[in-house]
Amino acid sequence: MASEIQLSSGAETIDLQQQVARLQALLEAARQVHSTAREEEVLEQVLRIVVRELEMAGAAFPEAGLQYGEEVCADGVSVSYLLEDREGRQMAELLVASPEGRALSLYETDFIEGLVLQAAVALENARNQKRNLEFARVQQDMDAARAIQRSLLPQSLPTIDGYSLAFRSDTCYEVGGDYLDVVAQPDGGVLMVVADVAGKGMASAMMSTSFRSAFRAMASDGPPLEELAARMNQHHWAEGEEARLRYVTAIFLRLHPAVGEIEVVNAGHNPGFLLQPGEEPRLFDASGTPLGMLPGMLYASERCALQPGARLLFYTDGLTEVFKGDEEFGADRLLSAFLECPKRIAGDILDALWAAIGAFSEGGPQGDDMTALALCREWAGTERPA
Repeated sequence: MASEIQLSSGAETIDLQQQVARLQALLEAARQVHSTAREEEVLEQVLRIVVRELEMAGAAFPEAGLQYGEEVCADGVSVSYLLEDREGRQMAELLVASPEGRALSLYETDFIEGLVLQAAVALENARNQKRNLEFARVQQDMDAARAIQRSLLPQSLPTIDGYSLAFRSDTCYEVGGDYLDVVAQPDGGVLMVVADVAGKGMASAMMSTSFRSAFRAMASDGPPLEELAARMNQHHWAEGEEARLRYVTAIFLRLHPAVGEIEVVNAGHNPGFLLQPGEEPRLFDASGTPLGMLPGMLYASERCALQPGARLLFYTDGLTEVFKGDEEFGADRLLSAFLECPKRIAGDILDALWAAIGAFSEGGPQGDDMTALALCREWAGTERPA
């Protein structure tokens, strides 16, 4: 009886030692699969462990095109194990072929199942890290694109005696499709443009860069505004079908500061606002389609005096398409805010308009690119009202 008890105790000791050895082997296997953050290396580690440590005939991840040992195929002879993420979605399938097609032992099955659980965690971590790195690279590229696009805006504005000029541009995303430029002309005039490429984001930003290059090249010749708009339209149309989908609305302005006169051409853009002392607001409406929408378009220019105390505002639709719930800020509210603004300096006017828009939206998210240009003619000495 005593010998039977001793034999039983010895068997329990041997079994415990085996369990400890199995656990140590599984822990070492887990350490190996977690030793890398690369998806393919995780899968390769699993295949090596299955074939070398368990002495299987072969193992494979067919979808990844990875094989170790003898060729393995899903023909009913191999055993399949699924690697699933935390949400239960399949990430990979492991196929294991045992030596001579024999059934796997309980120990082999337990080991592979434990290994698969660890491999699934390592694989998901590797994929998450890969996505994080890709996102970081994309974000770095977008930050660089944003800095480049900001650098394409006027870095300084010309000083014009008797006038104040300012602009503001805020993109909805890292980059956007709004464009604004101010170019001094050889004859002392100043050429300005506010434009908006259809859409938002990177594609529109690229198109706005192309628009800038064409505008700068054509502006250097100092053509009449209606001719400039027609040439810009034809150039954009000739860029091809993708460019036509990204048509451009634009409003052009040429200021003749010495004589206090302006010329305006509106190519499918929001109407510009002009406030002259003692007069009703004047709106510069579109005289033609957006640039690049139709070939051969002609545009008409408007010319008028800019009286002392006059204020002018050009803007993109991001200023009007601001919402509070279902209610839109709209062009009427923008004009009203412009009318009621007590400021007479261009930069202060834009600050006041942005404040009015922010108060309306109650801090809601910006839904579109927002760009505006303000031009004011100062009062001349005794003309300034009390």
